Amino acid sequence: MGKLRMTDLIDTFNRTHRDLRVSLTDRCSLRCNYCMPLDFDKWLPSDELLTTDELMTVIGVATEHGIDQVRLTGGEPLLRPDIVDIVARIKALPNAPELSITTNGLRLAKLASQLVDAGLSRVNVSLDTLDRERFTAMTHRDRFDDVIAGLNAARDAGLEPIKINSVLMQGINDDEAPTLLKWALEEGFYLRFIEQMPLDAGGIWNRSTMVTAASIFESLSPHFQLNPVPVRGSAPAEEFYVNGGPATVGIIASVSQPFCGSCDRIRLTSDGQLRSCLFSRDEMDLRKVLRNTELSMDEIRSEISARLQKTVLGKLAGHGINNPDFVQPTRPMSAIGG
Repeated sequence: MGKLRMTDLIDTFNRTHRDLRVSLTDRCSLRCNYCMPLDFDKWLPSDELLTTDELMTVIGVATEHGIDQVRLTGGEPLLRPDIVDIVARIKALPNAPELSITTNGLRLAKLASQLVDAGLSRVNVSLDTLDRERFTAMTHRDRFDDVIAGLNAARDAGLEPIKINSVLMQGINDDEAPTLLKWALEEGFYLRFIEQMPLDAGGIWNRSTMVTAASIFESLSPHFQLNPVPVRGSAPAEEFYVNGGPATVGIIASVSQPFCGSCDRIRLTSDGQLRSCLFSRDEMDLRKVLRNTELSMDEIRSEISARLQKTVLGKLAGHGINNPDFVQPTRPMSAIGG
């Protein structure tokens, strides 16, 4: 298949798609209470997960359509045994994308330098509190020190920028917004607060108790001067200069202030389903194509190409969270990929 033009994946609302989120596994080493219950056991069967060769086929076709950013997600992507090889193989593609990863950080201390050597450009680390007891209560694992060690290893390995993703929950850690930002500024990390979304496996999300972007901004304002960054582009976070800059803080208001109009992302689940939106209830099955023994590799790639385009063309104007008829997706975030 020849190289396609860079603006190939355009939907009916004239949004060009350049960002592919690839989930490598639905497994995770933490049990964050806004994501999955402590006793969660509804894992995808191992034989349904895409092999590394299958992943590479899909990513390779996607880059020929103009995808120039790939983020590896999970679950926890660093649990994938061949994660370093996956990074290296993606960076060896003829149309190699910028490559980042979203992780809980527990295995970064061991893997950060290997990942950088393989070609990883950036890392996002989930961290919702700086209090060890709260961390243990929120994640059901006493692994706070491992996250900090992972962040230090990522910095020592030269990953830049290092982004911190924080979800605030009412009555649990919503008092920590100023503390988290002060720490991030001191450490040279880029902090992004993310509204809790209705994608948890436990079904505990409640609009009335969700910590909104407005309340996060209100809690930060007495402590910091915040001025909007003029140009947002397709980034999910609304950014603010802190105390005149150049440091910034981001707030991702997926629920209260949707940014669907500039979305440039599509998603591949670890079991090979293509999704146009986190909240989509429709999926395009790529695994079935990849494992069709009656097709040649050229035919497989051609069919994946067609399904990529069909998925993008079928993308809705918005996720519809605020519509009266909104229904939460059956898959939780851990099975979709963030």
